[in-house]
Amino acid sequence: MRIVFMGTPQFAVASLKILVENNYNIVGVITSPDKPAGRGQQVQQSAIKEFALQHNLKVLQPTNLKDESFIQELKSLQADLQIVVAFRMLPESVWNMPPLGTYNLHASLLPHYRGAAPINWAIINGEKETGITTFKLQHEIDTGNILMQQKVTITNDMNAGQLHDILMIEGGDLILQTVKKIEQEDIVLTEQNKLLANQEVKHAPKIFKDTCKINWDDTLENIYNLIRGLSPYPCAWSELHTTNGKQIVFKIYQAKQEEAQHGLPFGQIKTDNKRFLKIATKVGFINITELQMAGKKKLFIVEFLKGFSFDNNSVFK
Repeated sequence: MRIVFMGTPQFAVASLKILVENNYNIVGVITSPDKPAGRGQQVQQSAIKEFALQHNLKVLQPTNLKDESFIQELKSLQADLQIVVAFRMLPESVWNMPPLGTYNLHASLLPHYRGAAPINWAIINGEKETGITTFKLQHEIDTGNILMQQKVTITNDMNAGQLHDILMIEGGDLILQTVKKIEQEDIVLTEQNKLLANQEVKHAPKIFKDTCKINWDDTLENIYNLIRGLSPYPCAWSELHTTNGKQIVFKIYQAKQEEAQHGLPFGQIKTDNKRFLKIATKVGFINITELQMAGKKKLFIVEFLKGFSFDNNSVFK
């Protein structure tokens, strides 16, 4: 069975790696073009390209997936099957090419959390469970018929980075099982709508800067879930308004929720400027344990307070 693999970030590497380790015939790897990144703007290869080159796999990096020269080169690989993990939207001329179809790995239990940021939104919304799904691609994004799913528990202190790493490994295992099923012609596909049972679909749209801004008027639980659902990237943020009129942006990477009765306004600071920094919410405090002031390094709170002193009358807005 000739397989073309499509993917770009580190999340996809576990899936390609497990196929290579199990001696599947990967005839081509499609990934994004090299691009400048970081402060030095040095040209960087995708994680998938680095892995593919280390294992002497053929790599294609099209800028336009509809380009005729790319389509012809893809056809020349004569793939029986295409596997897609964390890549971009494919035109029908690409996903409909191989005789066994194109299967995608998605980091949620479809049909819920279709979209660009399923890992983040599952935690932001306070879900206790998520998972991974393999499905056969069709016209509308993330709507294809499901072949396999695997559930994963979300613990109350888990952040998006930790869940990402769990789903990455579980996803590799599910891709291997999926390819084995296709190879053995043991394919039973399930329409996503049949799994809804009259529920409304939960979505996972792309996250923008405004999505990440903390509303201190929200519930303690919602604020806590937003912080861990956006950590370590793109990160929840808030603006400190000091008593002398300064406004300073802070990213909040880690925090604990602390239920307590108080009479402070939402966003008001409570700190000893040595060991703790707490922000008032409706029914308690967000106890910040790791943060980053604009233009400075990310630090744990005890280290941060050695070099910065808060005024107790300052407010996060």
